[in-house]
Amino acid sequence: MAIFTNSFAYDIVTVSLILLASVIVTFKVCFGYWKRKGVYTPQPGIPFGNAKDLVLQQVCFGDAIKNAYDAIKKKGFKFGGYYFFMRPIFIPVDLDLIKRMMTTDFAHFTDHVLHVDEEYDPLSTHLFAMKGSRWKNLRLKLTPTFTSGKMKMMFQTLVDCSNELAVVIDQMVENKTVIEIKEIIGRFTTDIIGSCAFGLECNSLKDPNSKFRQNGKKFFDTSLKDSIVRLLSLTVPEFFKIFRVRSHPIEVTNFFMNVVEQTVKYREQHNIIRTDFMHLLLQIKNNVKITDTDVGSFKNSTKNGDASLTLSELAAQCFVFFIAGFETSSTTTTFCMYELCVNSKIQDKLREEIVAVLKKHNGNLSYDAIMEMTYMDKCVNETLRKYPPVPIHTRECTKTYKIPNSDVVLKKGTYVFIPAYGVQKDPEHYPDPDKFDPERFSEENKAKRHPAAWTPFGDGPRVCIGMRFGLMQTKVALARMLQRYQFSLHSKTTVPIRMDPGSFVLAADTGVWLVADKLDNIKNNNC
Repeated sequence: MAIFTNSFAYDIVTVSLILLASVIVTFKVCFGYWKRKGVYTPQPGIPFGNAKDLVLQQVCFGDAIKNAYDAIKKKGFKFGGYYFFMRPIFIPVDLDLIKRMMTTDFAHFTDHVLHVDEEYDPLSTHLFAMKGSRWKNLRLKLTPTFTSGKMKMMFQTLVDCSNELAVVIDQMVENKTVIEIKEIIGRFTTDIIGSCAFGLECNSLKDPNSKFRQNGKKFFDTSLKDSIVRLLSLTVPEFFKIFRVRSHPIEVTNFFMNVVEQTVKYREQHNIIRTDFMHLLLQIKNNVKITDTDVGSFKNSTKNGDASLTLSELAAQCFVFFIAGFETSSTTTTFCMYELCVNSKIQDKLREEIVAVLKKHNGNLSYDAIMEMTYMDKCVNETLRKYPPVPIHTRECTKTYKIPNSDVVLKKGTYVFIPAYGVQKDPEHYPDPDKFDPERFSEENKAKRHPAAWTPFGDGPRVCIGMRFGLMQTKVALARMLQRYQFSLHSKTTVPIRMDPGSFVLAADTGVWLVADKLDNIKNNNC
């Protein structure tokens, strides 16, 4: 019996050692992928590859890829490799190469790295995730909805929400409440997008626990589980298809699908016409020609053709417009306010411009007034340079591609991470990159820089379609707040700011807490 037991234990140990050796060999072979192609890669380790700090949430996604960018650049290479576990990823460093991949040679890199599953995960069928001809066709249909003319039509909604924002901050000032600016601006942008995308009054500024606000926050939950799901969606999207896992929480999917279904049904039954994104989507759905100067009906009088958008696709576009719009704009506004508090002279200079321009427009916060605020534009652009909300642009090689002036060939299916955050924090392109300096975006300085040195919205055919709208939200919020208040940092805010390692978008780890004083009160005290 003892002999049998010893033999069995010996067999278990032997099999375990063989399996362990097989795993190690497999990792070694996979980790030799870029070396066999002659591509430098920072030393990977089993099992994480180069992603140990990222997976263990020691650094945020932007910093993880920036660290790889810095290591590749330090070696003097124009590109390099990276491993997420056994997944090889290509990282371009040279700006000419980055520009070519996103623009000139776009035909080889048409897709983002995200999974799409209309049946099981309907909200995944949005423009940002769609691939190939489906993306191209939908992009063509959606482009007319984001012209300057359409932005002007929706502008009054932003002004109305900014008035409510001022009321909320007034109350906080009166109650001497510390302002967590990301939360307040998140509620502001939730109300805007809820109105423009869904035609509904969310009232998030009045009610922080509104259903829209709750479901938006659920999507960006930074719990370990949700962080891993988002990380896998960008690095191993096949995982979702194979194991039938949703990239969007089921309760969030159900909420947005129900809201869209009810809104579409109500509008079509009662012929409701509004100057918002939902109306434009209904026009696309029904093959109605969209014009830049007229709202128009969403009913197709000719009755030709099938619906251009399914209900799921329409809901997905509303969803991504909502998620991208409220989060990226609130992130940009938050970091801009942080920098304006750290750099009080810049805050004063921007306020002077806001007051002067609004005086010229009889105190009205209009679309034209916002467009005249050139220093505002510099401040926002410098914020996006230093804190791009989406720090990495992902691409999938959709057609075999030979890297110019090299022997390296990228096979179809290769993942490419374009390190926007790394480039925009590179001292070669931006001397003293941690300094907040809006004059980097003077016309003279912009003309001296490579166009690929600033790509917070991406570039080329897949540049962010909602860029104008996002910028407009940020500028309206800044104009309304700085017109009325002087801001400073509260002691709860960490200086220098630290990034949340559990968040894919750049976000402050401990929040940005501000103190606001009404300008009228300051003037009276000085008197």
